[in-house]
Order: sequence, then C-alpha cells, then structure tokens
Amino acid sequence: MNIFKAMKPEKVYESLILVPWAQLAEEGIKTALLDFDNTLGPDHATEPESYSFKCVKLIQDHGIMCCLVSNAKSSRSAKIAEMLGIPVVTYANKPGTSGIFKAIELMCSTPAESVMIGDQIFTDVIAGNRAGVRTIMVEKLHRPEIWYVMLKRPFEKIVRFFGRF
Repeated sequence: MNIFKAMKPEKVYESLILVPWAQLAEEGIKTALLDFDNTLGPDHATEPESYSFKCVKLIQDHGIMCCLVSNAKSSRSAKIAEMLGIPVVTYANKPGTSGIFKAIELMCSTPAESVMIGDQIFTDVIAGNRAGVRTIMVEKLHRPEIWYVMLKRPFEKIVRFFGRF
C-alpha cells in the first residue's frame, strides 16, 4: 500500500457525534472499532465521561456494535470498556494490524463490515487502512495530550495539508 494512501482517512469529522451513523449502517457497517484517548474520551483518562457514554449509545442505536481498540495498558482500557459495556482489545499495536484483526474476530465481523475511528493518523488511520477496514478520523477531543502524541501532531498537520483532509 502506498504510504500516502495509508495515511488518508476516508472522512474526517469534528467529533463522533457528527459521524453519519445511519448512513454507515445502511452501507453495511456493523462494527465500530473505536480508539479511546482523545476520540471517545480524554487523553489518558481512567474512566469514561458523559460524552463517551453518549457516543456509544448513539452508535449502538444505529445497530452498530462498538469495540474499544486501544494501544493503552490493558488494565486502564479494560476498566473503561467495562464501564462502557463494550468489548475491548488492549495493546492493539496500532499502526500494526493485529489489534484490528483481533477486534474484528472478537466481534464476529469482517473488514468490509468494520470502520476504525480515531484521532491520530500515525496509529488509528494507518492501522485501519492497512487492515482493509474503512477509516474515519475525528478531531482530537481535548487539548491536553501526553508528550509523545504532541510530538506527532506537527507531522500530522503536514500530512493533512498535502493530503487535503
């Protein structure tokens, strides 16, 4: 896969709330693979916020199953997923594809029926594209981020400028 194609999501939305869930369901999407940090909740939070619960309910109300797919430590991700009432794949190894495929199998889904949604090009988008699932990028949910994510953001801006997304 061309590296520039691997970095471009199918669509970009301001938030998970603005994703056209009804349209995705009509197009055959049955599984939403969701990043947590700065996508579904605050970066490095230990529990979901009201926005997190609202998003999961919105997605499920459209008949789409949710699965948390996180590079975060298993204890933190598992606790968050349990509180949200959804399955989880921890240590997902994004931008690798192993976590994506594990989540698809866990959800008894297929790549064609799945969408990966996250806030980072170099993890979420690349992992989803490499795994052959649809990819949607959302703008980061909150400003504060851990230092190693902040280091990647200027490079993401360059990719987004040249990729026009």
